Amino acid sequence: MKKLKLHELNRPSLEAFKLSTKLPVVVVLDNIRSMMNTGAIFRTSDAFRVNKIYLCGITGQPPHREITKTALGATESVDWEYAENTVVLAKRLKQESYLLLGIEQTNTSVLVQDYVFEPSLKYALFLGNEVEGLSTELLPLLDACIEIPQEGTKHSLNVSVAGGIVLFQAYLKLK
Repeated sequence: MKKLKLHELNRPSLEAFKLSTKLPVVVVLDNIRSMMNTGAIFRTSDAFRVNKIYLCGITGQPPHREITKTALGATESVDWEYAENTVVLAKRLKQESYLLLGIEQTNTSVLVQDYVFEPSLKYALFLGNEVEGLSTELLPLLDACIEIPQEGTKHSLNVSVAGGIVLFQAYLKLK
């Protein structure tokens, strides 16, 4: 066993990545407080070829030192857009035929391993604020919520970790 060097990983150039086919998924960050969480989600979105990230409300925007530090260049590879209001954006995405999925613990949420991603559909994954989760005004607009099973004493995962888990599941099922 030997650790691969960067040139052995066969990663695409920025130009090739921009032209490549993306996952039919956009990520929506609903009032994320931590710039480092935002940067980590950019990096994960690059890894799984997410189509676009929407930064809503108080979510920080590139360029910012903390976002850049954790994104490691992914703010250049992943398309992004700022939207002031998450609810207005959700309505727009629904009109654009996206299936709206919240990553949230609700009385009707589906466990991530049980959720069936259909390759013929487009998905918008909504990740909420580190303290409050997704805004209550957004919940009625969502088509479903996905929950990550947990057996520890804490009631939630870090938002960038939760996003990574769900994006990996979407990647496995949609690729």
